[in-house]
Amino acid sequence: MSFTKTTEQDSKYNELENMSISQLLININTEDKTVPLAVEKALPQIEKLVEQVVIQLKKGGRLFYIGAGTSGRLGVVDASECPPTFGVPHELVIGLIAGGETAIRKAVENAEDSTTQGWRDLQAFNININDFVIGIAASGTTPYVLYALNTCTENNIPTGSITCNASCPISLAAKYPIEVIVGPEFVTGSSRMKAGTAQKLVLNMISTTTMIQLGKVKGNKMVDMQLSNDKLVDRGIRMIQAEIPIDHSEAERLLKEYGSVRAAITFYLNGN
Repeated sequence: MSFTKTTEQDSKYNELENMSISQLLININTEDKTVPLAVEKALPQIEKLVEQVVIQLKKGGRLFYIGAGTSGRLGVVDASECPPTFGVPHELVIGLIAGGETAIRKAVENAEDSTTQGWRDLQAFNININDFVIGIAASGTTPYVLYALNTCTENNIPTGSITCNASCPISLAAKYPIEVIVGPEFVTGSSRMKAGTAQKLVLNMISTTTMIQLGKVKGNKMVDMQLSNDKLVDRGIRMIQAEIPIDHSEAERLLKEYGSVRAAITFYLNGN
């Protein structure tokens, strides 16, 4: 089935090298403003995907992101932020990138063209039918992602995707596709720009909504966050004081003793 790669179409702007810094910034910002509107149109697709992710995680599964280049890096970033933000194990949300750890910082030649490595990377984690795999690819054609999703389907593993081209092969391969159509980039073909921004927004929605559904947020607070620096410890103390009538020093003591905002509040409420 043929489709149009709008992410590869010519920019609406020309002679960029002749623009002033101010003109460049204004025009980039003008294009960036269109991204949230494109994401909004995809909300029904995002909802269906998140519903299934929550189901899979509640029965003991894991969430995998798999991608190449910018798309892969965005998946790795979102996965890596879940443990400190929500206090979940590092093994719950896993980001895989074509080319492995090296590719996070430096492009690995031809890594995204492999038709077998994506599935091998998933197999290294003993992927199974309780898990959920989201393929991320602005183009919607990346072989590393496409063939991994196809093999997941063959093995009854549910799949989703985040792409920026309509009716692309990866969307057709995924059971729960998300298509955010952002159109041509300011710099022709530079999908790290609007497409990358769109993917980041969608990933934020997926992981945050999923974690809230799993009970990792109370009210609007990250009560299970890891206390990995002084800023977060101070935030935790203030969160405890907002919930229970104690002074700063007592809140600090409880937080240090029990290791999390949730545990500190629970102990106090159960003991008083």
